[in-house]
Amino acid sequence: MKMKPLLIAYVLMAVATAIQAAERPNILLIVSDDQGYNDLGELGNGIITPALDRLSREGTRLTNFYVSWPACTPSRASLLTGRYPQRNGIYDMIRNEAPDYGHKYSPDEYAVTFERIGGMDEREVIIPAVLKPVGYKSGIYGKWDLGALKRFLPTSRGFDDFYGFVNTGIDYFTHQRYGVPCMVRNLSPTDTDKGTYCTYLFQREAVRFLGEHANKKPFFLYVPFNAPHNSSALDPTTRSSVQAPDKFKEMYPPVDAETKIATKYRYGTPATLATADARRRDYRAAVTCMDAAITEMLNMLDQKQILDDTIVIFFSDNGGSGGADNSPLRGHKGQTWEGGIRVPCIVRWPNGGVRAGAINNAFLSSLELMPSLASAAGAELPTDIALDGFDWWPTLRGETTSPRKEMFWKRRDQLGARIGKWKWVKMGDAGGLFDLETDIKEQNDLSESRPKILEMVKAHYADWLNEMEAAEPRGPFRDF
Repeated sequence: MKMKPLLIAYVLMAVATAIQAAERPNILLIVSDDQGYNDLGELGNGIITPALDRLSREGTRLTNFYVSWPACTPSRASLLTGRYPQRNGIYDMIRNEAPDYGHKYSPDEYAVTFERIGGMDEREVIIPAVLKPVGYKSGIYGKWDLGALKRFLPTSRGFDDFYGFVNTGIDYFTHQRYGVPCMVRNLSPTDTDKGTYCTYLFQREAVRFLGEHANKKPFFLYVPFNAPHNSSALDPTTRSSVQAPDKFKEMYPPVDAETKIATKYRYGTPATLATADARRRDYRAAVTCMDAAITEMLNMLDQKQILDDTIVIFFSDNGGSGGADNSPLRGHKGQTWEGGIRVPCIVRWPNGGVRAGAINNAFLSSLELMPSLASAAGAELPTDIALDGFDWWPTLRGETTSPRKEMFWKRRDQLGARIGKWKWVKMGDAGGLFDLETDIKEQNDLSESRPKILEMVKAHYADWLNEMEAAEPRGPFRDF
């Protein structure tokens, strides 16, 4: 029996589509929250991270990798858009300050606060929206932090499925932010899982997604953990540390004292806080719990025999804080010292030529994600907006040096610029000019001995700032 020409055409089209989809890599993007530059088990500081160590052995660890802002919200907007915070409009935090001083919002009061109504400009295009036209299914499980109203939520921006919380931090068990419920499934608030440690929930959802979509359409899975960020709870004892399950705390040596009395506290009264040793242990336990969740994702990819066909990328959204170890870098989260903006990053993709067990010192950043993932997927980038990154795969394969020669940071009055090996920092009254090739710790200020270099770096920074100010304005912060 002969097939009709139209039927043959449909069959050939379906086969071609299936082959094309099979050639497109799956993507697993994992982002931790406030993890220190030195907080990988293989680096020898005592933290337990077998999954991340495995990724490093089987992939390439980037030692010169930066994010675009030293704290959560703008960094996450940049990695999804491929655009500087000053260009995409998210150049500060979408959060309320009052709970930092002990204030608990009533529901009506909270409903009209900036944390509730602010969000990333709807004109911004993010990674899943770029991948969707070439057949990708996308899911996000964890911390969104780019708007809580329905029009700002992930499934309104290109993701197919979402379960997680919508702002900068929560209590790991109640899933509340300073008493306000925050968990959402797709477009609907939910408290179904209240009481369960949230890392377990994000693991559950991510593994489910992998099981459902493996060996079907290519997928983009984004797992932005809130670990090891401090708990966002009003109780000083809880909020002064990171919540972690006891079984992971018990993997570390016991501490002499769990709490201490602080006679001066931001609420204005004495408070019981976690000791530095307890905070360090809790932080490490939260990282190890997150690492165990990553193990389960890798196991599922192994089980489905698609691990080598999957791009796996891991990094922290900004420098470490609290119990983190940023050594040998100076500074921490919230600062434009290296410790606030240079973060651990690992990339695994053997079928894409990314070498196993390699260390890559190339100057790279989270701005490269959008164009690099689009390139790997054969997806078209938007042509009507400016991107600030490039395709990093030739650099990761060792075929070429990094095209990135400069990068800039601005957090209110805290500034930073890197031109080649030269780094200029302005942190209030502190700062200076540093040669990162010989002074990664930013200890030797060369401002007086190399004034022409300092002038050059500042001139590049001024040009960048002018470019950002001339860009088409985006909300929520710009005046237009």
